[in-house]
Amino acid sequence: MSAPIDIRDATAADLPGILAIYNEVVATSTAIYSSEPVTLANRLEWWRTRVAQDYPVLLAADASGVTGFASFGDFRAWPGYRFTVEHSVHVRANCRGQGVGTQLVQALLPRAAACNKHIMIAGVDAANSASIRFHERLGFTQVGHLREVGYKFDRWLDLVFLQRRLGDR
Repeated sequence: MSAPIDIRDATAADLPGILAIYNEVVATSTAIYSSEPVTLANRLEWWRTRVAQDYPVLLAADASGVTGFASFGDFRAWPGYRFTVEHSVHVRANCRGQGVGTQLVQALLPRAAACNKHIMIAGVDAANSASIRFHERLGFTQVGHLREVGYKFDRWLDLVFLQRRLGDR
């Protein structure tokens, strides 16, 4: 039986744990279409921007420390998209497949609805069938497939968009 997971709003003190997960994902996967690790200052600015927008940065933690994080941000900058957000969720490598990501997204969905958002978007690397299935289990539906829009690890990457309706608008 796994240890209990605490899901809560992240604080500035949690950013080193978030940074470690983020940079591990950057270095080892196509879940983030970037090859450059980020700094603690970068994560601090990202966190401050989310908080200033009243958007959550949720943290999953257990006795071993930070196990994952999730957040959402504006999908596009134009006013017509103001009811749509795009989320991200990342889990520490040794905690994947244990329900951490599910708990984070399940906690994120009502937070988006409380912000008067209507649709949540997930952008997933098309080759990441586990992440696509993960999102589908959480009620997301595939709505688009963009071919060769990303480039990492010396290859072109396809991006799949999934979406989930949050509330009545």
